[in-house]
Amino acid sequence: MKVVIVGGVAGGATAAARIRRLNEQAEIVVFERSGYISYANCGLPYYIGGVIEDKEELTLQTPESFYNRFRIEVKVFHEVIGIDPPDKTVTVRNLKTGEVFEEKYDKLLLSPGARPFMPDLKGSNSDKIFTLRTVEDTFRIRDAVDVRKPKSAVIAGGGFIGLEVAENLIGRGIKVTILQSAKQLMNPFDADMASLIHAEARKHGITLLLGHSVTGFEERDDKISVFAEGTNPLLTDMVILAIGVTPENALAKAAGLKLGIKGSIVVNEKMETSVKDIYAVGDAVQVKHFVTGKDSLIALAGPANKQGRIAADNICGGNSVYKGSQGSSIIKIFDLTAASTGISEAAARQNGIDCDKVVLSPMNHAGYYPGGKTMTMKVVFEKGTYKLLGAQIIGYDGVDKRIDVLATAIRANLSAIDLKDLDLAYAPPYSSAKDPVNMAGFMIENIANGLVKQWFVEDEPALPRDGSVNLLDTRTAREYAGGHVDGFINIPVDELRERLSELDQSKPVYVICQSGLRSYIATRILCGYGFQCYNFAGGYRFFEAVRKDRCLIEKTTDCGMDDLKTKKR
Repeated sequence: MKVVIVGGVAGGATAAARIRRLNEQAEIVVFERSGYISYANCGLPYYIGGVIEDKEELTLQTPESFYNRFRIEVKVFHEVIGIDPPDKTVTVRNLKTGEVFEEKYDKLLLSPGARPFMPDLKGSNSDKIFTLRTVEDTFRIRDAVDVRKPKSAVIAGGGFIGLEVAENLIGRGIKVTILQSAKQLMNPFDADMASLIHAEARKHGITLLLGHSVTGFEERDDKISVFAEGTNPLLTDMVILAIGVTPENALAKAAGLKLGIKGSIVVNEKMETSVKDIYAVGDAVQVKHFVTGKDSLIALAGPANKQGRIAADNICGGNSVYKGSQGSSIIKIFDLTAASTGISEAAARQNGIDCDKVVLSPMNHAGYYPGGKTMTMKVVFEKGTYKLLGAQIIGYDGVDKRIDVLATAIRANLSAIDLKDLDLAYAPPYSSAKDPVNMAGFMIENIANGLVKQWFVEDEPALPRDGSVNLLDTRTAREYAGGHVDGFINIPVDELRERLSELDQSKPVYVICQSGLRSYIATRILCGYGFQCYNFAGGYRFFEAVRKDRCLIEKTTDCGMDDLKTKKR
């Protein structure tokens, strides 16, 4: 059996090695148009910033090491330019010599990946404009930084690549502005959670221009002007385009393979395309979303590796299936860690799912153990069924392990209430006896049992200030003086029973505290005295972060908090 693989990196290289492990006699040929067969794609931004100092560390395998270990023939700087399915041949161009030749195959695996989206904009061919996909792209950007010594950079796009490059350029002493057409960074996160990411970016000197689409470029002397809707031109030394990626589908399209979303390659659960004996994996393929069951594009290294292994199994006569992607991801943003899995609240609503959520701010480990830090968790679930839909966590230590627990729970089809029963490891340096994941489950159980009703950030503007409802802040007088929501009166939770007469029992009570715990206790006290109560999800800390961020994006001072500019946190 002869297997030809188009493209290396995550999907193609994984498949090649797996095929060899399953079939020692197979002839395996890999064509890669770049100069690198297997490299640390996700590590590329960190070479630009000097965090990874040796460029050789980016290379996981070379053609020589791949051949020595697996007896796989790897031809870099070779671009496959055509497929003839009936004849089972591919046409290949040697990019160094220009030679064009044909290669026969019994099985063909396509792993072309995705290319950076390049809008057709005036001036976009400038040598001061860069994209980041390959090792060669990384070297070009690093060389430009080392040689030209730019003082400023504009990054168009606020996803994973945009933020990671921004952080690394800041580390090189470069002033960075991020332009983003959406009014938030990091689309996997809901806007309220993204506000915490925005705050961290601004804290480290990144200028955020959100809600502005790039419209063109113009070179001016040694600089370049970036034009965008709704804002003045930005004069900068270099531009990184990280607007997004689009499936690399030219080969598949020309060969008549069935295409799906944004021209992606349609495959079945065995990673087979619509044409017999041709498989496809990685960022170029359309997959089923594990949570929604709908066709999706999820360009992440983890799914690509798994797909490569599954395709290899089936090429070798196995019966492996890919059960879908759920988009589990994590990113370092300066001192913060931000992670998500499943779908966001916004995505759930876009998919017509009636959902609910809890927001909590637990410590990463026992509060009495030194070094504890707060994380913010948002868990999204379906109303009625309590199906676990997704989660987002932003914080410091311990974010990664909690998101992985939640990702596993989704994959295991646990309900959101089941989170309370998970038996998770505990010791004071690592967690609390009630782990944050368990706490989310307890909160959701309280909602299911009718013990808690919630109100959210988006409800605040509509809350009446005419006395028709009780607005209650249960923090200490000192916390309240440091900033509070307009119209809320202050009764600390420990004084509440003695001061019930200050509230009108005939009217509902909307309660808030710093994190959501004291306000929950207050609602239970009040319910015991016959009040109808609503607890704020996330606490004042979360409310303040979201509203400040929205005001900065909209450039307004009407943030719904008394004397916002003069109050100290």
